[in-house]
Order: sequence, then C-alpha cells, then structure tokens
Amino acid sequence: MSTMTIIFILLIIAIVGYYAYLSNRRQENQKETQLTTVQTVLARDLKLEYPVSPREVIKYYNEIMKCFYNEELTEEELEGLAKKSRQLFDDELVLANEYDSYLQNLKSEIDMYKLKKRKITNCSVAASTSVDFYSVDGFEFARLSCGYTMMENGKSIPTHLVYLLRQDDKKQWKIYGWDLAENLRINED
Repeated sequence: MSTMTIIFILLIIAIVGYYAYLSNRRQENQKETQLTTVQTVLARDLKLEYPVSPREVIKYYNEIMKCFYNEELTEEELEGLAKKSRQLFDDELVLANEYDSYLQNLKSEIDMYKLKKRKITNCSVAASTSVDFYSVDGFEFARLSCGYTMMENGKSIPTHLVYLLRQDDKKQWKIYGWDLAENLRINED
C-alpha cells in the first residue's frame, strides 16, 4: 500500500470519527435543553403571545391547571404559574381574588388533590363552533364548556365546567368566571 492510500484512509477515519463526535454532542445538547411541562408553560410570554380566541385561552389555562395538580412544583414554579393564570383573568376576577389569598387557596386545593391522589387526565375544550358569543352592556362575552376527566385512586371522575370570558379593551379574551355545568341554567336562544 502506498503512503498516499494510508493517509487517505486515515483522513476518512478522522472525518467519520469527528462527525460521530459532533452528532453525539448535538444529541446530548438537545437532551439537556428539553424543557419540562412546567417550564414550557412558564416560558410563554403572554404579552407577546396572548391566546387569540376564547377557546385558546381556556386551552392554555388547562395547561396551567394540569401543572398545578399533576406536577411536583417548587414554590417559585407555583408562584409563576399562579401569576400566569391571573394574567388570563378579567380585571374584576383579579380584584375579587387578592393575590396572597388566591395563592393560599390554590395551595390548599393542590394539597387536597395530592391527599386524594387526584390528577387531571384529560381536558376537552368545546369546539370553536360551540362557543356562545353575546353582548351585554357594551361588553363582548363568550361562553364555552370544558370537560375534565380526573383519576382519583384509580377511579375516573368526569367534571364539566362552563367558562365565561369577557373581551377587554385590548380585544383580549379574559376569564370572567366559571361554574360547574350542573349549577348553570343556560337559555338556548
């Protein structure tokens, strides 16, 4: 074998080895940069990416709720999620729920979920065509339903909530309130 052939083979081996090294390094970096569910929810900048429809507001709110009740949270993550959820609330709802008492009530509810070993396993937001839009006293409202399935000690528990959203002066839909569907009597007009 000639010297040139040996150099050529060594060069090919070096290139393949370097390529394998870079590929492995890239995969390791991707593993390190994958965000947890909580980090993904917290990373959303609502000033730049506010949900565009009532349905999208509730879908994002459900992501926050799943983090509250299904994930192990640090105090910092819990507070960050609480602040995110309040960004989705109408001003009147925010005023009715002072932050410290909202946070304390939230912690109590999360503790109750953990005590009962309850987790949200499914959230099903009504289709966009099922959103009920209407106006009252110059305000635009949207009403939509959302079904939840929770597991508690291996038992499936269905729950159905109806959310009411109001459009603010920036044309953003904000959660005005909610209740169990069974508690509401909605007129079909």
